[in-house]
Amino acid sequence: MNHFALPGGAGLDLVRFPVDPRDSLRAWDASDEYLLGHLAEAEGPLDAHRGGDLVILGDRWGGLATALADHAPVQITDSYLAQRATAENLARNGRPADAVRLRSTRDDPPARVDVLLVRVPKSLALLEDQLLRLAPAVHPGTVVVGTGMVKEIHTSTLQLFERILGPTRTSLAQRKARLIFCAPDPEVLAARPANPWPQRYPFPSDVPGAGVLLAGRTVTNHAGVFSAERLDIGTRFFLEHLPVAADGHHVVDLGCGNGVLGLAAALAAPGAEVTFLDESFGAVASAEETFRANADPATKARFVVADGAGGLPPGSADLILNNPPFHSYQASTDATAHRMFADAKRALRPGGELWVVGNRHLGYHVRLQRLFGNCRTVAGSPKFVILRALKR
Repeated sequence: MNHFALPGGAGLDLVRFPVDPRDSLRAWDASDEYLLGHLAEAEGPLDAHRGGDLVILGDRWGGLATALADHAPVQITDSYLAQRATAENLARNGRPADAVRLRSTRDDPPARVDVLLVRVPKSLALLEDQLLRLAPAVHPGTVVVGTGMVKEIHTSTLQLFERILGPTRTSLAQRKARLIFCAPDPEVLAARPANPWPQRYPFPSDVPGAGVLLAGRTVTNHAGVFSAERLDIGTRFFLEHLPVAADGHHVVDLGCGNGVLGLAAALAAPGAEVTFLDESFGAVASAEETFRANADPATKARFVVADGAGGLPPGSADLILNNPPFHSYQASTDATAHRMFADAKRALRPGGELWVVGNRHLGYHVRLQRLFGNCRTVAGSPKFVILRALKR
């Protein structure tokens, strides 16, 4: 299941990160295969860089970067897990650790890009932000090829390439995947629009509970952050029932997004310490900007890009707040939430609490009961449920 066949008969052993032998999801898809097949058949696109870089944008699990490691690519991703997967896959396939230069979406882009390969992200906003950030490094000779599954490439996707870089066309579909070909145009590059990211909105004034503390405060969202234009209904419901930490306690906003939950906890208990954790570089940047603009400067806070709470010292947290995702790109999965719950249990001190909000149909209470030996429903609505588990 891990064998990724390359053009020409060679292959790679690819895994997602963290490595889980029970995980049946592959670390690549047909769009990755289509792109690599095109590059192998085309004449010289990978040799087009002369003094510039080959950049791979949005490589989900490092398959593209590992396959192209001999070309010293720069990988740009918003995902910490994608970076860890790339490092893991390079090692598994005998590539040097420094064969791929790892950069996040918050790092400065390369000065000159001669080849730009784009795995279309699920977030159109993230694609817009990254194309605009890379555009100054793109020139008329830059080879630009995108790839994605047919269901991921829309008219709006192609319009972004056209509006920011230049004329764009698509290939025929192959195994439900499609390629995007863009020819950078000097006039389009010169007239590109200003980057609208990050975006900000005032927190609504009609959210009861801890939401009252946030009313009118500015929330910052970098591109790709979940529900970047408005408060999502799950977080709204959570804020209505959010627990208040004690001064001196360590609160963790796990999967923090733009940091609204952790900020509310900090405003309710300025003497607490709050850690904001997410695997998205843009999310942690959003949480930090949101916090710095609104919290008491004396409140202790840390902002960590990591794989869940696994990096926290065992027994170091008093209260963990979690609104877990249930999608991994296009696949619905509860594996991320289950890993978050297990990491949270390790990070909590005895007597510490994990509070979770989730869609009612996901049945998180079953997993929490099995893991913690207890689980109480704090509040429920037709769509959401808030659960509390105590580490005994």
